[in-house]
Amino acid sequence: MALVLPVIAAALTALWAQSPAPAVAAEPHGFVHPGGVVGQAELDAVRAKLAAGEEPWTTALGQLRGLAVAGRFDTAPRSEADQKEHARQAYANALVWATTGDDAAARRGIAILNVWGRTFTGYVPAEGQNLLVAGWIGALLAPAAELLRDHPDWKPADRERVKTMFTTAFAPALERMSPWNGNVDLTQIDALMNIAVFCEDERLLTLGVERLRRRSPASFYLASDAEAARAIEGDGGNVVAFWSRPATWPDGLSQESCRDNGHHAQFALASALHAAEVAWHQGIDLYAEQRDRSVAAMELLARQLLERSMLGCCGADRDATTGDLYDTFAVGYHHYHHRLGLNLPHTERLLREEIRRRGQSDWNIFFETFTHGR
Repeated sequence: MALVLPVIAAALTALWAQSPAPAVAAEPHGFVHPGGVVGQAELDAVRAKLAAGEEPWTTALGQLRGLAVAGRFDTAPRSEADQKEHARQAYANALVWATTGDDAAARRGIAILNVWGRTFTGYVPAEGQNLLVAGWIGALLAPAAELLRDHPDWKPADRERVKTMFTTAFAPALERMSPWNGNVDLTQIDALMNIAVFCEDERLLTLGVERLRRRSPASFYLASDAEAARAIEGDGGNVVAFWSRPATWPDGLSQESCRDNGHHAQFALASALHAAEVAWHQGIDLYAEQRDRSVAAMELLARQLLERSMLGCCGADRDATTGDLYDTFAVGYHHYHHRLGLNLPHTERLLREEIRRRGQSDWNIFFETFTHGR
């Protein structure tokens, strides 16, 4: 027995060493700032582009300056449209300051955030459309706050009040996963992770990571996924119907590709890539975990938008793509192509020929070419 036990122990040790590590989020050893969807390397690159007078950054900065105005609300607005206006103004001011050093813009952004910190009490009820609105607005306000966090004109007490507002007024509407289409949950995840970084809240960061891992196979198809991985709350027990009855199932197909021929698929993809980018800045490589899925989703959707065809995915009667084009792809292309050197020809062509010319920034898709284009 004395001889057998060491042999068994050695065998078990070897088997354990060969087993894949469980896919769990590593707790950060301290949050990195700025470390939301826009990190320091991205800011440095934008500053260099602006200093060289390069396009489309110079034109985009002019557009941002047009949005970077003082907020017109003394209390946090209630309507979707007014919240969107206020949040976009905050983020525009933060980006202008972070890329040009314009202190007046920083003060305007801080003033908007302070209004929310003093007056916003939350989304009631925390259900339905409010789950989406909380994601949209949180994914604009939180990156703004993260960029402005160390500005000397932001008083510590005011900054702490904004942190409390995020964790008490936004988090209840974000922690409850929307059972609607995947873009809603992914938008919530985008907001959760940016808020987690600004507030240095490891619980919210881990929740966002876990939610992204759970939602991804239910939003972006890979044939290699287990069928059970695609099932998710809200699908009514009928995955085919939930995916709007695709005619074919290529890798990269979005759960909403055939819902409206690529419109909401662009929002879902953007939010998933934002979440991976936040995690990357915090030392968690979700990009690697999602590499095959993300690259397939980007390339398929880019090709569809380029060719103005759903490529048969949705059947002959639903083959035309949406006429809407959003500034969705730059974050993912920056990672997979510029950081890793992968070839994404359809995504590259869409960015170069279409998005830089007419890609829209809307809701939480906000000037991605400016921040992550190269």
